[in-house]
Amino acid sequence: MEDAQDFVVDSSSSDVAEVADAPVMPLEPAPPITSRFLYVDVAALRAKQLRRGARLRYDIEPGLPTPKKPERQAMEEVRRCLVQYTIPEWKGVGVRPLEARD
Repeated sequence: MEDAQDFVVDSSSSDVAEVADAPVMPLEPAPPITSRFLYVDVAALRAKQLRRGARLRYDIEPGLPTPKKPERQAMEEVRRCLVQYTIPEWKGVGVRPLEARD
């Protein structure tokens, strides 16, 4: 039982826990999405992350109704430009270059 007295709780670990609980904000906002199809794709991929346990990227404001379903939460994050995305370069499946068509 003498060893139990040597145990000291480090107070700095609570500061780390508070920072870890804060939502992760991107450094710069994502470019706005103008295509409805891209909006649906980005929101669906983010909803999958939320269903697997990812945290929200925005603070819940008290007094305002908040979405509970991950799909709606993801749509709100995309609307606020909090979800980063990249569009892959289209390679044109089955299309030959113009100079190779002759």
